Amino acid sequence: MPMIQLTAPFGVLPAEDRRKLQNTLAATLLRWEGAPDTAFFRAQAWSRVDEVPEGTFTALEDDLPRFRVDVTVPAGALSDRRKQGLITEVTTDVLAAAGLGEADGLRVWVLIHEQPEGTWGAAGQVVRFSELAALAREQRG
Repeated sequence: MPMIQLTAPFGVLPAEDRRKLQNTLAATLLRWEGAPDTAFFRAQAWSRVDEVPEGTFTALEDDLPRFRVDVTVPAGALSDRRKQGLITEVTTDVLAAAGLGEADGLRVWVLIHEQPEGTWGAAGQVVRFSELAALAREQRG
């Protein structure tokens, strides 16, 4: 059930770059989660880009563009190593899409939200992380 959501100021990312980044972020999340690259897991990797009006997403110091990436995964899906790798890669991807450099890294926040077991459902059923992990093992072959 990985989901990744980017909040960015309107117009900072050209439409083509925004769509490419949206797909890149979802694929990056799946890879760091350790899910197999199958149709089922790709269909569960949701991504969303929310563009907010100019001037509504700033800091006290300046009006430079800021980016927030919210990542939702089942609790236990990401080890500390995987979280670090995900945060590093997502930050790099967002900076590149926005035409910014490594020095702008503090303008990209990545927040990982771990969904507690038993609090996510799909198709009218509670979906458990252990079930997803078993399905991933099965689909890896």
